[in-house]
Amino acid sequence: MDALTKFVARSTNRKLGPMPCSYVEKTTCPPACPLMGAGCYGEAGPVSIHWNNVKTPWRAFLGQVKAIPAGVLWRHAVAGDLPGKGNSLDTTQLWQLIHANGQSRGFTYTHKPLSHSLYRQTIKRINENTPFTINLSADSLPEADTKALWKVGPVVVVLPSETVLSTKTPAGRHVMICPATYNANVNCQNCGICAKAGRDFIVGFPAHGNKKRLINERIEQNRQGEVIDHIGV
Repeated sequence: MDALTKFVARSTNRKLGPMPCSYVEKTTCPPACPLMGAGCYGEAGPVSIHWNNVKTPWRAFLGQVKAIPAGVLWRHAVAGDLPGKGNSLDTTQLWQLIHANGQSRGFTYTHKPLSHSLYRQTIKRINENTPFTINLSADSLPEADTKALWKVGPVVVVLPSETVLSTKTPAGRHVMICPATYNANVNCQNCGICAKAGRDFIVGFPAHGNKKRLINERIEQNRQGEVIDHIGV
């Protein structure tokens, strides 16, 4: 069954700015996401109000996306993920979204594990050949390196809340801190970095708000897990 959605023609979210945006049913969220159930921003606050009110069927939502003028920047799935239940990716529905997007500048993020080569190939084609940008979400700097090596799209990473300066991954990739996290005059609409599929750096999002303690804990758990994996325990 197609996931339900909600389309907002003009967001009131300060960090987004007054741009169009959408929310997608929780069933699209992959269990692989370590923030699921503890640390996800969509599970509390103003975002959760929209997320708990997704009622628009997929095809009707595509019509709303088609109405976005060419060149207009908009955010897909402020909460939720790409089409497909859980860890799976529905490539047919994803291409429907891309065609509906037309020449508007849609962008989004995905925590889908992309275990199948078809999934990665599809996202690579979209990022290289359309105005729609799909960022790969990582939950640690080593994971950001891994996803960057796939060469299918730009990468973003969640960082500990105390991170205030640009940093680097273990492999030396530059990580730029999202300007909207420290400058009240910057939002997604007047920044647009995450909509640039060809950028040569990773965007980092320090944990913030009421969820930062939980997110810090999950980041540390991920880090410890990677160390264990590395030493073969």
